[in-house]
Amino acid sequence: MKSAPPRVGAPAPGLLASIRRLARFTVVRYETHHLLYAVLFVAAVESTAAVVSHPGSAWRPGWQTAVRVVVVAMLLLYLRMVDEIKDLDYDREHNPDRPLVTGAVGVGELWAAIGVVAAVSAGLSLLLSWWSAVLVVAAMAYGLGLWALEARSARVRDTLLLNLVVTYPVQLWIIAYLVVSAVDTGQVESGWRSAGVAVLFAGAFLHFEFARKTAHDRRSESYYSNVLGPQRSTCAILAFAVVAVGADVVLLRPWDHGLPWAALMWIPVLLLALPVTGAYRFLRAAPAPDSRPREYPVVPAVVFVLVLYLILVIQALTWR
Repeated sequence: MKSAPPRVGAPAPGLLASIRRLARFTVVRYETHHLLYAVLFVAAVESTAAVVSHPGSAWRPGWQTAVRVVVVAMLLLYLRMVDEIKDLDYDREHNPDRPLVTGAVGVGELWAAIGVVAAVSAGLSLLLSWWSAVLVVAAMAYGLGLWALEARSARVRDTLLLNLVVTYPVQLWIIAYLVVSAVDTGQVESGWRSAGVAVLFAGAFLHFEFARKTAHDRRSESYYSNVLGPQRSTCAILAFAVVAVGADVVLLRPWDHGLPWAALMWIPVLLLALPVTGAYRFLRAAPAPDSRPREYPVVPAVVFVLVLYLILVIQALTWR
């Protein structure tokens, strides 16, 4: 018996199978917390830039904010896919359960998805402004450029701090996209205070980045503590938290506001108790009886960043 011919306009079975594989890859490698982070990060950056650039009014999100959330979420997925392909040889040895290693998804399928995500991100950004599209394309191009640079330069690839210097600007591109886009749509005014928002979020990100890669006696991993030593790496963790909070206080100027709103603006200073507590626990930790590496406690760093972002959003919404 002959099988029925496919309906005109119906997607090819191979295409549907690829879409299903890509969907499973996204569920496994793009966990829910990435999406939640995109929402909170976009809201925190945009709201802070809004109130520091025109302090006479509170921040009010709009449809443009929602578009920026979608674009940043897609950009994070794009960068995840690029990293999966870039790290394939390493993962074959160290992470054999990754979808790309097991064959659950193919390299060609990821490249096709990367192209679609890039096109949709640029198209959505065009709804906001030309500069929005230019900056999101620049951020994606920078991600691909990093791959080429690491492939050609063993020094960049293997020198941890140098690698951080060349890879961290990806976040700066995203911040620039958010601020410039919000300027173009009228939610933020251009000026040095809007640009200064990048210092706040750089400090918060690097605080977490160093916290998750600091440990006693873990020489086999690419940890900052292996380069700086546990004590100096801990000092860097604390310093980045202070930079984030200091930038927040300087930009928002809580002394210019009356109570009770000023009290909310001083809460980030109290949040510094979390990094201090984490540093104390790490430096005072006794060697484990089974010789396991003593990791820096990451939970206080995660809570510090998330609560800081949440406070930034709340104070922008209730701005007086």
